[in-house]
Amino acid sequence: MFESLERGWRVAATGIAFTTFGLGGLALRLLYFPLLSLCVRERGRRTRLARLAVHHSFRLFIEWMRVLGILRYRIEGVEKLARPGLLILANHPTLIDVVFLVSLVPNADCVVKASLATNPFTRGPIEATGYLCNDSGPGLVQDCIESVKAGNNLIIFPEGTRTPIRGPMTLQRGAANIAVRGPCNITPVTIRCEPLGLTKGTPWWKVPPSRMNFTIVVRDDIDVAPLVDEAGGEALAARHLTARLHDFFSRETRRHAGA
Repeated sequence: MFESLERGWRVAATGIAFTTFGLGGLALRLLYFPLLSLCVRERGRRTRLARLAVHHSFRLFIEWMRVLGILRYRIEGVEKLARPGLLILANHPTLIDVVFLVSLVPNADCVVKASLATNPFTRGPIEATGYLCNDSGPGLVQDCIESVKAGNNLIIFPEGTRTPIRGPMTLQRGAANIAVRGPCNITPVTIRCEPLGLTKGTPWWKVPPSRMNFTIVVRDDIDVAPLVDEAGGEALAARHLTARLHDFFSRETRRHAGA
């Protein structure tokens, strides 16, 4: 009986958490960001302050989910994310992975779905922070490179969407193209959630049998330049790097599961 009550509470708590998230995004759009536009004229500084606001909001949201009993988390190597100009690549098991990562990176830039730019709860933060939309076509890779070179910490999920519950992990080549053409070294982050929840194709109210436990590990950088030299060209280097990233994330997430 206790387990049923506990699970029922986590369903209600998840609804409370996501309602809070939506209202918070709406408040940022209607209150904070218009005020920021009025008070701060310099665009670069306004963007930095907007990103800092989202960073702190996401930190509060993660803590709110923890207090509500939805999740626990452990983070290793977070000090590596304090450096500027990082290309941060991560695997993508759950809906809130980007929330976790932005909560760890004060000046984060992201590549977001174009549909979020028209969503009333997320449009304001995306416009104010200058996050990159994935509908910008061939210019997206160059925009991403310029963001990293400008000192932003760019967060990308090479899978492009959440990892399917069944079936192999599939990586797109865009992240590798950014790294190779930059060139930009890669700061990989592995995300593990046990038991799995908020996965692709699963409605939010279908909570796992127990509280989600997240383990987020910031790994050592991957030096890209030797891979480009070895391949002898950017196109081949991007293919090789995509394969290496696939093996890396598959291996490290499995290893962490058995640790």
